[in-house]
Amino acid sequence: MYSVEFERIGKRLFAEHLVGGNFGNMSVRTGDGFFIKRTGTCLDIATEPVLVPLSGNAPKEASSEYRVHRAVYATTNHAAIVHAHPPYAVAASLVLNEIITEDSEGETFCPRIPIVTGAPGTQEVADNVARALVSSKLVIARGHGTFSAGATLTEAYVLTSLAEHSCRILALKKHFL
Repeated sequence: MYSVEFERIGKRLFAEHLVGGNFGNMSVRTGDGFFIKRTGTCLDIATEPVLVPLSGNAPKEASSEYRVHRAVYATTNHAAIVHAHPPYAVAASLVLNEIITEDSEGETFCPRIPIVTGAPGTQEVADNVARALVSSKLVIARGHGTFSAGATLTEAYVLTSLAEHSCRILALKKHFL
């Protein structure tokens, strides 16, 4: 049902080098749960996502980051989430406590990108990401990757791309100083 949309967004993430291998995941809220990428699958290959309930046990086929998606849907009105591993954004998260964008797109759409802590796949990162996404549509888990949320997967993808662009600009700026 969502496999074509997941593949379309996955191909865009790969084309921009925002994910590699079987890294990253995405989900779409629906009724009493959400559809999420299967664990161990590549985002650019069409596979049927897994339905995860908003409470109770998650299917073993669900992405290991299902806790983050569940926590975000439980605490926000976001309808879609994209999680990626953009290299400049991840690198920036290792040395900064938040990203203050300086390029025109970043200043317009996401002037401040919070950075949170927590190991991948843990409830700690899930709670921290969800708390940040209450007041933002984009957050970086330190040393891990971005979580962006919005009304659609396309909106969440665009925010992921924006985060990488803004962090790349900040990194390049240092070469001119």
